Amino acid sequence: MTLAFSKVAIIGAGAMGRGIAQIAAQAGSQVWLYDTQAEAIQKARDAVFQQWDKLHEKGRLTAEIVAGYKSRLLGARSLQDLADCELVVEAIVEKIEIKKSLFTDLEKVLPPTAVLVTNTSSLSVTAIAAALQRPAQFAGYHFFNPVPLMKVVEVIAGLKTDAAVCERLSEYARQMGHTPVQAQDTPGFIVNHAGRGYGTEALRIVSEGIADFATIDRILRDQVGFKLGPFELFDLTALDVSHHVIEAIYHQYYEEPRYRPNVITAQRLAGGLVGKKVGEGFYKYVDGTAQVPAEAPVPVVENIPPVWVSPRAARRMELLQLLKDLGAKIETGASPSPEALTIVAPLGFDITTVAVVERLDPARTVGIDMLIDDAATKRRVLATNPATRTDMRDAAHALFARDGKAVSVIRDSGGFITQRVVATIVNIASDICQQRICTPQDLETAVTLGLAYPLGPLAMGNRYGPTNALEVLFNMQTVYGDPRYRPSPWLRRRGAIGLSLLHTED
Repeated sequence: MTLAFSKVAIIGAGAMGRGIAQIAAQAGSQVWLYDTQAEAIQKARDAVFQQWDKLHEKGRLTAEIVAGYKSRLLGARSLQDLADCELVVEAIVEKIEIKKSLFTDLEKVLPPTAVLVTNTSSLSVTAIAAALQRPAQFAGYHFFNPVPLMKVVEVIAGLKTDAAVCERLSEYARQMGHTPVQAQDTPGFIVNHAGRGYGTEALRIVSEGIADFATIDRILRDQVGFKLGPFELFDLTALDVSHHVIEAIYHQYYEEPRYRPNVITAQRLAGGLVGKKVGEGFYKYVDGTAQVPAEAPVPVVENIPPVWVSPRAARRMELLQLLKDLGAKIETGASPSPEALTIVAPLGFDITTVAVVERLDPARTVGIDMLIDDAATKRRVLATNPATRTDMRDAAHALFARDGKAVSVIRDSGGFITQRVVATIVNIASDICQQRICTPQDLETAVTLGLAYPLGPLAMGNRYGPTNALEVLFNMQTVYGDPRYRPSPWLRRRGAIGLSLLHTED
């Protein structure tokens, strides 16, 4: 195999630079690691060597392979030592003036054919390249921590980047065992941009008093299949990182409402509750384990009232079959009797609005989220409205928990929790495609590998229905009057005519 780059330099000996150096050496390149702090270079090399030694001890690498890897990872004493490198990867502090100065110095040392790349996650590739004499040889090359395990890399073209450079970088990523995705130079590129919907919408839900952190995490894990709830994820990545990324993308997109930050993270960051690494974030941690409050027990209800289901309910036939399986006494009249528990299942609307529009008694009305097939979830989610009687809430909870499936009861919300988070994720992903930031296929790859979502966001939209996502967004926009929920043209057009969200007209 002919390597795309046989001589590579990594500048910055932190965790990111160390990880990139490791996979480059494993690919067969001669790698020079440089840092302004000489002791950091040796520390980084020692850490990588220890990882290789552990893999040898486990029988996953031979002694000969480990020796070869080690021989190819060298320390550089100055930028002059990098003079014959074909590729230089910068992985230093996220300050644009420092990066610009470094690359200007590198251009003086390296041959004209050398490719320079930045591992920036938040700065404009074009802006960094503006100070260079050869911007065509410059690109973004964004890896994710921990580099050896996170198998995706974003290849970002600046406005003047030669397309052949991006192709060469993509080939080198594959040679290092990673999957390249190509993106335009826009705030957040692909992964950090697509990830805006999950956490920011969850924060908005909390700020409306709809449910607490643990309940939201449980619902999104059990209903959709996310590995971590949004607040577990915030605690893992830490707010001293996450909050600044949220703010940066919001401001770089000139206060686009879809990316709006929330005061909750600002307050918690100011108070030092940044996450697991300090022992407290949205959860408290004891010996590294989150202290999660217990769920409320299922109410004991001796007599469940008869149940009437709105004719406008989403998945009405499935809902009726579910109630039959649970042993409910189902009313079939045109309207509920005065004793009936009234069940609605809206998409996007809140329970209050549905009760008013359908002329139902709000005191006896409870909603259930039926966006997702009940058989495909581990949890059911009910919502009350401000007038729902306690006995009706408890009866609904007890009824829907009869078969042992977990049930969460939340306060009134347009779109419950799953609907609004999923629709927001799908909408932002659709707009990434609408802006031609990347291909739909690269978007799906980047998000599944970079964010570990159970599905790519477009595939998620297809699974739960583009038309349903569109209805949720239109109705939420009506409930909240917020342009945050306006549907992307990509979603609106495909949802309206029944096309896959992965479909392109090109």
